[in-house]
Amino acid sequence: MPDPSKPTVKQQRDARRAEKVAAMQKQLARQKRNQRIGLIAGITGGVLVLALVVTFVVVGATPKVNPADIKIEGLKTFGTLTATHVDGAVDYQADYGMDPPAGGNHNAVWLNCGVYDQPQQNENAVHALEHGAVWITYDPDALTDSEVATLRGEAPKTYAIVSPYPGLPAPVVISAWSAQVQLDGVDDPRLEQFVQKYWKSASAPEPGAACTGALDGPGKLS
Repeated sequence: MPDPSKPTVKQQRDARRAEKVAAMQKQLARQKRNQRIGLIAGITGGVLVLALVVTFVVVGATPKVNPADIKIEGLKTFGTLTATHVDGAVDYQADYGMDPPAGGNHNAVWLNCGVYDQPQQNENAVHALEHGAVWITYDPDALTDSEVATLRGEAPKTYAIVSPYPGLPAPVVISAWSAQVQLDGVDDPRLEQFVQKYWKSASAPEPGAACTGALDGPGKLS
């Protein structure tokens, strides 16, 4: 007769099956728990990354400067200037009290913007100022070759003229239409301030008009 104290073969099989089911249920439970942990970690990490990106954009963004708010020490302005096209030379010192010129009557053909290693005709350069360009002139006797190279590198790539101008009252003079400042040298911080305030300025008579496609003066480098 079977021993009642010992499980039958069927009971043993049922017990083993129950153990396997329990083990599988534990394994499934662990997998679901790990998936929840991974999902939470992923969401948390994504939120942190998003926060870092937002912080970088907000903190690292450069605030836009209003040109009207820029104050430049030594800035000279000339008020409303005439802008008539003339065929001959203009005495800007006698007519407007400026040398180099920063506006006034000028030639009908504008000087193409760019870098020059020779002096340029005032009347053509002034026409480029009328279109919103800045004119960076330097005394070739006051700057070294290295300083001239630095100055050329500081100029905007468009709507700017860089050229020598012998006899300047300062090592560097930067001009825009009806505005001018004498600079102490190529590292004068007012150079950048002036460009920020007047480069392609809406206060020029013809802002945005072409600064190419007209006259290449002598000694044009780029």
